[in-house]
Amino acid sequence: MTTTLAHQLANYACSLRFEDLSREVVHEVKRRVIDSLGCALGAWNEEPCAIARKVASDFSATVGSTIIGTKHKAPPDWAAFANGCCIRYFDYNDTYLSKEPAHPSDNISAALAMAESVGADGRELITAVALAYEVQCRLCDAASIRARGWDHVTYGAFSTALACARLMKLDPEKTRHAANIAGVACAAMRQARVGELSHWKGVAFANAARHGVYSALLARAGMTGPAPIFEGQMGFEKQLGVSLGNVGDVFVKRPDAKNANEGTAAMILNTSIKYWPAEYHSQSAIEAALFLRKQLVDPSTAPRTNLAQVKSMTIESHNASVDIIGSEPEKWRPETRETADHSLPYITAIALIDGEVTSKQFEPERFADPEIWKFLENVKVERNGELSAMYPGAVANIVHVDL
Repeated sequence: MTTTLAHQLANYACSLRFEDLSREVVHEVKRRVIDSLGCALGAWNEEPCAIARKVASDFSATVGSTIIGTKHKAPPDWAAFANGCCIRYFDYNDTYLSKEPAHPSDNISAALAMAESVGADGRELITAVALAYEVQCRLCDAASIRARGWDHVTYGAFSTALACARLMKLDPEKTRHAANIAGVACAAMRQARVGELSHWKGVAFANAARHGVYSALLARAGMTGPAPIFEGQMGFEKQLGVSLGNVGDVFVKRPDAKNANEGTAAMILNTSIKYWPAEYHSQSAIEAALFLRKQLVDPSTAPRTNLAQVKSMTIESHNASVDIIGSEPEKWRPETRETADHSLPYITAIALIDGEVTSKQFEPERFADPEIWKFLENVKVERNGELSAMYPGAVANIVHVDL
């Protein structure tokens, strides 16, 4: 029988053990769970989170999972969705940069939901989270899908399905079918992140997580999925127009492995926690703007920069940043929170003006302020080849202010 990527992923998910994880990985998983819970509580009252919670609360389950901030137990797929919306919505959870950028802690809502549902212990949960990080990050390394119009959360259906299968202790065959079921209906459109952004920008992965949990539950009951899901005639690679290469090889333990981490799970060590609740490519631009502000404003006398003294701002950035958060006209006139926290010109300008970037800077009364929009007319974003060459090893921005 031909060994497919789904076979390799299933065998990996079933064979990974807590003892395979380094102390550093275990520590980072704990940090990401804490960070994700903080993100979830911070965004709990936001409109899309409340909507998701309301819908999920209409359903109950005897072996369900708790919706964060309530005592209600919903079916695990709905709990993963409701909690995942909260984790992601403020754009404050962690990031992985590669051919396809991602936010791997999005996987945690699925892992928490399934772990509670099946009564898994802490070690099993940690193993599942590390597994999900490994799968999603390795797929992100293998191929970028956004240029062809597909969203990065597409990979998340596979990672969450495999993590849930691991928590349910499914055998390799059922685990493979969980991946197959997840894959056949998981392709998410990149339209979620272009133009004026909607609520869906912040809940797209939560939907992938819901589907991953659902796929694993179906596989546990004996449902089979189409195969080969990646390499097939109408499979993932053909339909999305990408090649994943030999990515499956890194999930196999071999005596002659060139990388000591092959077959274990250490990709979480390559992910980053954010300082500010804004798209990751803007983080260094925020830092630069805050530095410049110190040169312009006496913080003891002026809570905000006097816009009149700033004639223009130019942000030099790398290709990924310009493509994702610095090229569309909506970035200069944000009308939704989702657009504002994915707008390089707005994020950088508001850091300079307000001297901080918190959830307050993404409230409608701030990002829709006519004075801010007027200032943004004099903000330019330019591509810098040197900065692009440094990416993703460095996520650099250069900010110029003309007085």
